Amino acid sequence: MSQFSGFSSTPPKKVIFTSSNGTVYCDYKQSEDLRRFLTPNGKIQSRKKTGLNAREQRMVAQAIKRARYLGLLPYTSATL
Repeated sequence: MSQFSGFSSTPPKKVIFTSSNGTVYCDYKQSEDLRRFLTPNGKIQSRKKTGLNAREQRMVAQAIKRARYLGLLPYTSATL
């Protein structure tokens, strides 16, 4: 029986940052990093899958929606 948990040994790349004055933010311009939080069909993954807390999940969802609006991320899986 394998002990494979599905997680890689390297930690995932951060998408939540802290500015110099202490403000926490998520940058919508990092479309390649935000693409990790999308399912193969283009849906935003849940908190259970991403491992983020509620505040971070809301920020990531808002950043994905902004990136979609600007054309940085697709709405559907046709171009994933």
